[in-house]
Amino acid sequence: MTSLGTTVTVVVPGSHLMSALVGIRDEFVRQIEQAFPDSSVVIRGNEINVAGGEADQVAKLFEELVLVLQRGQHLDSTMVTRSIDMMKQHELPSKVLTDDIMRGAKGRSVHPKTAGQKRYIDAIRENVITFGLGPAGTGKSWLAIAMAVQALQTKQVQRIVLTRPAVEAGERLGFLPGDLMAKIDPYLRPLYDALYDMVEAEGTQRLIERQAIEVAPLAFMRGRTLNNSFIILDEAQNTTPEQMKMFLTRIGFGSKVVVTGDTTQVDVPDGRSGLSGLERTLTGIEGLAFVHLGAGDVVRHRIVGDIVAAYERATVPSRPADTSSRGRRG
Repeated sequence: MTSLGTTVTVVVPGSHLMSALVGIRDEFVRQIEQAFPDSSVVIRGNEINVAGGEADQVAKLFEELVLVLQRGQHLDSTMVTRSIDMMKQHELPSKVLTDDIMRGAKGRSVHPKTAGQKRYIDAIRENVITFGLGPAGTGKSWLAIAMAVQALQTKQVQRIVLTRPAVEAGERLGFLPGDLMAKIDPYLRPLYDALYDMVEAEGTQRLIERQAIEVAPLAFMRGRTLNNSFIILDEAQNTTPEQMKMFLTRIGFGSKVVVTGDTTQVDVPDGRSGLSGLERTLTGIEGLAFVHLGAGDVVRHRIVGDIVAAYERATVPSRPADTSSRGRRG
């Protein structure tokens, strides 16, 4: 990148990169110009000339997108939008979008798609216990399971334990057909769906038969000590305080734990969620971190993020203002 007065020039190495960088009919260029209205972009051969008050930031964005392309990622309008948001928050898209966790069942790379998701997986890597808190669609469970499968494949752990509370453990559950496991299967289905994304249905079944993966309701955790395991507690907002304490004291040597939840969707009958006030209680414990994800981390349809943002604006925040991970590395 070179600067001449208020104009900054980025040299793109190769016409194939240039065509992928600017998009069909320069759609990505127009997208970037709309996001940075004080700057203009002119393409000449393999050079991108950026002029205006935000020229340095826009030029840096183009350089970051070149790095993303060079590392095998495919650009689309959604990824460009997320990259723009990252640059405005002083995050580097090349650090976020190219952090490959593993290869999924169909060969697709599993990686964070937002800066918040990057903080989340970094916290999982660095801590014994990580709490991932945020609304639906932010990838809390999906990324946690990807990290668990990667840890199993690289022999960091001997097994994966996936658990959820069955909040309707009373009369209504009894009306469902079948034995106990058939009755609780609907509660565990989202965990199976994420596993199928990572290792397909047949691979998941083989791992379950080998007892390398265990999927069970939270009640089955009582009285156990889980060593050398990657343990994920999903939908933790539907635990009671007693259940949460029981779960957190199951952790044995060589294990890693991820707890996911959305404090805005508490379905515990009396409203006594095991996540309420927990961050205040546990903050400062070494090897334990809380990561908050928000509307900007939603990776489902755009309208989901808009809905989450609308709800966030309409409610008084009940969590600390600091949205970064907490706790020291462990």
